[in-house]
Amino acid sequence: MFDSLTTRARLILLETAPAAKITRTRDLATAWRAGAVPRIGSAPPPERPGRPARPQLLPPRQMPRRSGGVAGRVALLHALAHIELNAIDLAWDLIVRFAEQELPHAFFTDWIAVALDEALHFELLEERLRQLDSHYGALPAHDGLWQAAEATADDLLARLAVIPMSHEARGLDTTPATIARLTAQGDAASAGILKTILTDEIRHVRTGVRWFRFVCQLRGLDPEATFVEKLATHLPAGLKPPFNHAARAEAGFPEPWYTAAARSDHTRGVG
Repeated sequence: MFDSLTTRARLILLETAPAAKITRTRDLATAWRAGAVPRIGSAPPPERPGRPARPQLLPPRQMPRRSGGVAGRVALLHALAHIELNAIDLAWDLIVRFAEQELPHAFFTDWIAVALDEALHFELLEERLRQLDSHYGALPAHDGLWQAAEATADDLLARLAVIPMSHEARGLDTTPATIARLTAQGDAASAGILKTILTDEIRHVRTGVRWFRFVCQLRGLDPEATFVEKLATHLPAGLKPPFNHAARAEAGFPEPWYTAAARSDHTRGVG
């Protein structure tokens, strides 16, 4: 394989050590912005990304319940760190997996920026875990997010609908309450990290919506109907209210799209 964005991104996906994955992410982002990557190219995406030996991956239903106090906060931060590590790989997988479709240069620039944000988020969470005498890998984690990626591996619109526009958009709904809870517990440091993540997540959801619209337009599809259709296939239980309408609006996410794909309560909101 010739040197290209996709061949370099594939190496990031195969990297097992989180610190090395982050370093490679930053190096490739810097090279891309400097115009030092010769081409987008094409490369076969790995079946699964590289992962460290720990954490142990369990089915979601076998994950232990979180306790209260410091141990509960550690479990929360560990779960978020695991999500952010997956999110780095999801951004690079999107680039590698769909590089041969009719996508402009800006598509790749946007998702490289997302990968860079996710790398920072992981670092912030990992450092906070160490401040609380823990570390990433100390607790079990589940593989649900990557399973969602596997289920949408052959469909760009489904991938955008499920990952940034559903899973990541869910963070817009739930993170404000988590920030408030951490603040009430006197954990301003952890709350501050989640505020940073929330701000970046709004941008990531906006990126997902923008490119979902673009691909729909390219294919002559109605974006709202297509979003609802993709979720009916991949998330048949529907999206869970309440929704943070204010944050979703800031992300450019039209309310009729996600309320049409909601569970029985289509009206409640948190902003």
